[in-house]
Amino acid sequence: QVQLVESGGGLVQPGGSLRLSCAASGRFFSIDVMRWYRQAPGNERESVAGITSNGITVYDDSVKGRFTISRDNAENTVYLQMNSLKPEDTAVYYCNVWVRGYGGSYVDYWGRGTQVTVSS
Repeated sequence: QVQLVESGGGLVQPGGSLRLSCAASGRFFSIDVMRWYRQAPGNERESVAGITSNGITVYDDSVKGRFTISRDNAENTVYLQMNSLKPEDTAVYYCNVWVRGYGGSYVDYWGRGTQVTVSS
């Protein structure tokens, strides 16, 4: 079993910054792709950014140039640096990780989510 603990959400004014963290713990062989998703009220959950184990990143067009995803493989942690935040970035942010078990199979896990509110 893998546990994901997210932190870093909160209330920020438009144009401000926040940094989200998601730390994975438990028994596993390795972590593959790590992603951040978000879900605003009344909307579908959507992918924000992803990063592979060797550092290749991908971003949704709505956050390109403003958000940066990174990871610390030694700490099994993924980060999302969010700059120039807009009210439309308001959502619950979830981390998602694909974990490889010692048996060779891959399973994905979700964090519980952290609220990000951008408002003046």
